[in-house]
Amino acid sequence: MTHTLNALVTLGAVVAALLASPHAGAATTRPAVVTTDNETPVLYDDEAGGNASGDDPAIWVHPADSRKSMVIVTAKEGGLRVYDMGSRELQSLPATEAPRVDGAVGRYNNVDISYGVRLAGRPVDVAVVSDRYNDQIRFFAIDPAGATAHTPLTEVTAADQSFLFNPDRQTVDEERTAYGLAVWQPRPGETYAVVTQEGTTTIATARIVEIGGKLGYTDVRKLSMPSSFRLPDGTTWVPCAEPGVLPQLEGVAVDQSSGVLYAAQEDVGLWRLQLPLGSGSQPKLLDRVRDFGIHDVYDSETEECEPVDPNSRGYGGNLLTADAEGVDIYYGPGATGYVLVSSQGDDTFAIYRRQGANKAVGSFRVTGVDGVDDINGSDGLAVTNRPVGGYRQGLLVTHDEPETGADVDDERDATNFSYVSWDDVARAMSLAVDTRAGNDPRFR
Repeated sequence: MTHTLNALVTLGAVVAALLASPHAGAATTRPAVVTTDNETPVLYDDEAGGNASGDDPAIWVHPADSRKSMVIVTAKEGGLRVYDMGSRELQSLPATEAPRVDGAVGRYNNVDISYGVRLAGRPVDVAVVSDRYNDQIRFFAIDPAGATAHTPLTEVTAADQSFLFNPDRQTVDEERTAYGLAVWQPRPGETYAVVTQEGTTTIATARIVEIGGKLGYTDVRKLSMPSSFRLPDGTTWVPCAEPGVLPQLEGVAVDQSSGVLYAAQEDVGLWRLQLPLGSGSQPKLLDRVRDFGIHDVYDSETEECEPVDPNSRGYGGNLLTADAEGVDIYYGPGATGYVLVSSQGDDTFAIYRRQGANKAVGSFRVTGVDGVDDINGSDGLAVTNRPVGGYRQGLLVTHDEPETGADVDDERDATNFSYVSWDDVARAMSLAVDTRAGNDPRFR
């Protein structure tokens, strides 16, 4: 099948006028504290552990019996893991070779859920996954029985799908490949994946289609986000990184009602962008990481970035400490609800209102109780307003790295995922709770 690449849109440097004032109101407010006593089994990123490194979760909501809902996570070279609502492992899927002539064993980076995709004449819920080692999207059909199924996930990726960002296998092996991922379903029968590229500022959308009884994609469109920023003092700021690496984006989430894409540029901040790509609307930088605008220089010996002026204050915001990572949306009635962002650099989570100008609400951190450790260095996160299992007011699932505790081998690279009751977050942050299915268009 021929896959059409539409025009690449380049934004270039953002002028100072687009740099809105950083969100106020949280500058002197300490993060709220919530607790968790539920976490998944530890994953180890070494040969003995199957090179499993947790990264990104997604919550699949069963349409009729919330106890059968599941959490699906990526483990990079370790493949995928599926857990029930008590964080017990239901399935471990290895990262297999992609179904292509030049296929390599995969590295699964991010995951999201598409609901009701047409496959073999019936609607199927699908886990959609970015595969870094093959620069493509892979698809896993979800058994309607959910947590009670013998095999909850089955791969249904069509053969020989095009590379998303690279012209050939040689350039794919340089690993500037598919990275962050979110699903966008603007209307019934139409589903897209939004994918970012590692080490660059590129975002792509691809339409998910049935191909020979499997799922593939076509109509790839790309947008190049800013990599440099003109500051109010007249200088141009380029986020520091090793040579040849641009300020990448990973965490992405799409508001299914409005088509607004929220994208976290790790060393820059949180963007808001209207889909489809190239629609003419300008992206807006909603909030900036704390060290936004501080000029650094890369030290090749230490492989670290050091400030040119240690006393520089820059033009950063109050809530995000680089890296800005996972992003997801809690749906409330109408346009209400919240956008959640993982502030990896200080082990907190920032919250913004979904409606209007996305005003900042504040932030929180998660402390472990009853033998569960605190959440540190969170990468991906997922949230649902729907009752799932014992979480009757909704659920937040977040990555934790490093995983620590009495039963964890601290000589190995350990990660896992923690479950947090939305009710606990809502109480700590004075947020609304609304569990009606109609608030999230994916469940209509």
